[in-house]
Amino acid sequence: MGKHGQYGALVALLLAGPAAAECRLALALGFDVSRSVDARDYEIQRDGLIAALQAPEIRDAFLAPPDHVTFALYEWSGQKDQRVIVPWTRVMGPDDLDRIVATLLAHERGPERQATALGRALTFGRGVLAEAEPCATRTLDISGDGQNNDGPSPARTYATVDFDGITVNGLAIGDHERGIFDYYEREVISGPGAFVVASPAQSDFPRAIRRKLEKELSVRLLGSLPGTERGG
Repeated sequence: MGKHGQYGALVALLLAGPAAAECRLALALGFDVSRSVDARDYEIQRDGLIAALQAPEIRDAFLAPPDHVTFALYEWSGQKDQRVIVPWTRVMGPDDLDRIVATLLAHERGPERQATALGRALTFGRGVLAEAEPCATRTLDISGDGQNNDGPSPARTYATVDFDGITVNGLAIGDHERGIFDYYEREVISGPGAFVVASPAQSDFPRAIRRKLEKELSVRLLGSLPGTERGG
C-alpha cells in the first residue's frame, strides 16, 4: 500500500472510532424503590417502563442499525438494598425486548420502607456497567423522587469512584420533595451529554421515561452538549 493509501486507511479508522463497535450503547437503568415510592407509585413506574418498551418508536430506536444496544435494570433504595432485575441483555430483535417486558411483569418488588442511598445507587450502577460488554457509549440512568439521606452523597461518590467514560442521566420525580429537579441537575447527572428529564408527578412518569429513552437511544454526535428538560 502506498503512502496515500496508508494515510487514507488511518483516517478511515480514526473516523470510525468507537461508533464502529459492535455494541453502540450499554444502558443501565436504576429505579428508586425507597420508602417514598408506595405501591401505586411503583406500579406507575413499572407499567410506564413496560409501555415505553412496547412503544413502536422506542423499539425502532433500540433496533436502529447497524449496531446493537445492551440493556440492564436494577432497583435501589438503602445502602444495602440494590438488586439487578434485568441482567445484561443484548437487544438484537423484538423478541429480546419482549423477554425484558416479561421479566418486569413477573418481578415482585423487594422489601419496602428503605432509605434513599443515591450515592450507593450510583456506585452499584457503576459496577453493573463494568460487567457489560464493550460498547461505544455507556449510560447510567437514575430515576428517583428524593435526595440522598443514607450513606455517601452523590458528590462524595463522584470524588471517590471512577466514572470516566460514563454518562449519568436522571429522571427526577417531583411528588415528594421540592427542588428535586434542581438537585438531580446539580448533584446527580455527570459526564458527556448528561441530562435530566422531569416528571412533575408520579402520573407523569410514563411520558417522562419514554422521552428519556428516546433521547438516550438516539445517535449522539461529536460535540453534543449537556442538557436538561424541566417538562420532560
